Amino acid sequence: MSRRLPAFSRIALAIAPVVALVAACGSGSTPEQGAQASFVLKVTDPGNTGPLAVGKRDGTFDTALAPLGAKIQWVSTTPGFSSNLKLFNTKELDVSGAAFSPVVGALSKDVGVKIVAVADPAGQDQSGIVVGPESGVTSVAGLVGKRIAVNPAGKGEYITLKALAQAGIPADKVTRVPLQQKDAASAFATGKVDAWASFLVPYQEAKAAGAREIATEKSIGSNDNTVVVFRTEVLEQRPDVAAKYLEVLQGLTAEQKAAPADFENVFEKTGPRALTGDRLADAVRVGGEVTVPRLPADSDAADLADVVNTFADNGVITRRITAADIFYDLRSKLSPEQLAALKEN
Repeated sequence: MSRRLPAFSRIALAIAPVVALVAACGSGSTPEQGAQASFVLKVTDPGNTGPLAVGKRDGTFDTALAPLGAKIQWVSTTPGFSSNLKLFNTKELDVSGAAFSPVVGALSKDVGVKIVAVADPAGQDQSGIVVGPESGVTSVAGLVGKRIAVNPAGKGEYITLKALAQAGIPADKVTRVPLQQKDAASAFATGKVDAWASFLVPYQEAKAAGAREIATEKSIGSNDNTVVVFRTEVLEQRPDVAAKYLEVLQGLTAEQKAAPADFENVFEKTGPRALTGDRLADAVRVGGEVTVPRLPADSDAADLADVVNTFADNGVITRRITAADIFYDLRSKLSPEQLAALKEN
């Protein structure tokens, strides 16, 4: 659980780095090599697995950001980007992994975030729809008349609407119950909902506990690609910091693909956060399939449009977000040398 500071303290912490940076550098300038870290980039805490966990353990991000006068603060969050929107609004979080769907949902609520990088589809069996083992439901068609937990305007709701459309079932034939991952896990376990559209660790935990999988992102042709999201104000203030963060993330992700076992159980080999047995083997397999996040390309607009249209056609959002609304043009903010360090496609 995240430890929250009093409101006055949060404001002071948010203002201090900016004031110090302006005083030291002047508007639009970059701290010189070896300058004391005065800009704090608040990033989702990675837990025990993945490139961010290795970067946190080894200090890779802080080492790379130090010459820019910046450093990382790791922020405890709840599972799912959409459950943490308030942290972006209060400037308690600057960077997170996500997918198209919750960012579309965030922009429809005027949350100030933008996508800086997109990863090509991978690990699409790590998200989907599950039902209880005794439910008798064996396919998406069996969801008619059932209650399914979804994180609203996020991946769970997209998966559900996409699966129903593929099966030719009108969306109103199923009751979508808006719950974030933590609450949905409890509702599913206690039978308050019949099914759950979930993703990543909570999804795998549900399957390990006996839930039956009736659809996956792969089986429904999901276009809800993984992305890297920044708070827009940070991108405008320090595009150099955003670029360096992305450069380090790209390098670590490439290392994970080459040696996926090294990116599991990063801090703890035993205990509740550690994976063992089949779940560890599956995580290593998925780690070997990861794709490196890259700057958005024109082709990403079509995948984004599928997510937007799925939401708009079903009344989840009232405004059809465009690529211009959601992708941040980091290229235009960087020097040729900074741009050359990033993977673009």
